[in-house]
Amino acid sequence: MDVTASSALITGGASGLGLACAIALAHAGAHVVIVDLPHSRGAELAAEHGLEFFAADVTDPAAMQHAVETACAIAPLRVVVTCAGIADGARLVGRSEPRPLEDFDRVIRINVLGTVNAVRLAAAAMEQTEPVENERGVVVMTSSIAAFDGQVGQTAYAASKAAIAGMTLPLARELAARLVRVVTIAPGLFDTPLLAGLPDAAKDSLTATLQHPARPGRPAEFASLVMQIVSNPMLNGETIRLDGAIRMAPR
Repeated sequence: MDVTASSALITGGASGLGLACAIALAHAGAHVVIVDLPHSRGAELAAEHGLEFFAADVTDPAAMQHAVETACAIAPLRVVVTCAGIADGARLVGRSEPRPLEDFDRVIRINVLGTVNAVRLAAAAMEQTEPVENERGVVVMTSSIAAFDGQVGQTAYAASKAAIAGMTLPLARELAARLVRVVTIAPGLFDTPLLAGLPDAAKDSLTATLQHPARPGRPAEFASLVMQIVSNPMLNGETIRLDGAIRMAPR
């Protein structure tokens, strides 16, 4: 799909993977709206890179509806990339008591419901556009290799990312009649604020399993795959590991 003169909506677009995707799509000719929290650097980064910034919590239906409407007002919405999410590094059962259910709920709410909220609203908007080369739009969701290789202490995070991988094919099948494709990327270890926020022990454990290249991925490499997904109409209904052959150890 040629994104020239189309709009793209990126959640979690003020940092890391989301920002890299926003920059790549803008360079390809799209009008990009990044969605992130009000206290993020979204406004500053949008001004720097020629993007639009919309402050919103991805779990807020009304706010995300306004974000989608903002993108649609600029140009037909044809791409949505969901990168908003939080990491988690706590065991389900601690030394003396079970983990508070509210902690688990927060991870699921942001990572899963935030993704669903953005996708449902964006897909509904895409359905209203005229097809271009027999396509109306592309949805790219972000899972994680934790969905498949989850470590001790990643129960909530792994569950949230497995949910995203699990909804990929059903969504692709559902939206096929609307000429909208759905693809998920499951990144491995990437140099992002999410990685930087993990405890040192968790980062050391992950780094020890790197294969080739023996370094964390770069956000631009994630964005490169997003652009390939957008441009290749045969990529649909699949979760793609982007991990340099890493397989995480139990700890």
